[in-house]
Amino acid sequence: MNIRTATVSAAIAALTFAAAQSTGLPKLAVKPTYRVCFNQSEMDNPWRLAQTKSMQDEAKRLGWQLVFTNANGSAAKQASDVRSCIAQRVDAIFLTPREEKPLTPVVLEAKRAGIPMFIIDRNVDETVAKPGRDFVAFIGSDFYAEGQRAAEWLVKTTKGKAKVIELLGSTGSSPAIAREKGFHDYIAKHPGIEVLVSQTGNFTRDEGRKVMEALIQAHPDATAVYAHNDEMALGAITALEAAGRKPGKDITLVSIDGQKSALEAIIAGKLGATVECNPRFGVKAFQTLRDYAAGKKIAPKLINDDRFFDISNAKASLNSAF
Repeated sequence: MNIRTATVSAAIAALTFAAAQSTGLPKLAVKPTYRVCFNQSEMDNPWRLAQTKSMQDEAKRLGWQLVFTNANGSAAKQASDVRSCIAQRVDAIFLTPREEKPLTPVVLEAKRAGIPMFIIDRNVDETVAKPGRDFVAFIGSDFYAEGQRAAEWLVKTTKGKAKVIELLGSTGSSPAIAREKGFHDYIAKHPGIEVLVSQTGNFTRDEGRKVMEALIQAHPDATAVYAHNDEMALGAITALEAAGRKPGKDITLVSIDGQKSALEAIIAGKLGATVECNPRFGVKAFQTLRDYAAGKKIAPKLINDDRFFDISNAKASLNSAF
């Protein structure tokens, strides 16, 4: 290759890279340390506690300053928290949106302010704010696939015949939306699986218990429960036992998250299975930020690999669960 050809090739490569990166996203300088915000949605369950600890531990390991906020279950407060981070001119923002639509405007505000944003765990409304264009990337699990995996297990375990009570996650949140759709799309091919009722338990154990207390009275013929997270499933188990039902024997339960207490319920024979939704984001989130600052091409969606737990592996996996 002569010098002219090499020069032209280099120019083409540079233009190609520039085109790939010409998303209008804010720049991020390479620095030894960063000051970043982590806007958490709430801290009322083991999954959120594990996620927050993962982010804090990795920031400490790297020597970064982590500005942490807790929205306490309020989308309005979380939007205000993000705006506070923008006003503080942090280097970057990690946001785990409580709900899709209320948090979408602040994503665009961060972009206009020149602050790169990374969406982790839950998503925002992608019809308005797109990964790779308005924020750097979505990092998290495939919620739709989680719903499908739960449905697949239930169909197999019940031999395609079940009357299901569905405990929905927080209304308007991306996991609740996708976990519901994934489950329903799968069982649509199995007419013997009937969803009797779907009602939100807001991803909490106490609300899951209260909702199940009412629903099992209204639907005593239910033979299965699909809960969008383990906390609601564990609350449902308490309610079912109080109503004289025998979870794991006369009613089958499947849920999502993979927390330690759920694996213990599987070992005890009360919960049938749980699809993991890994909360340990710290290493992956901060490495993605460093790669972005270094000019590496970042995929708009970075999907976690999640495990599946049932009686075959729950005991062996207990120590690695959160």
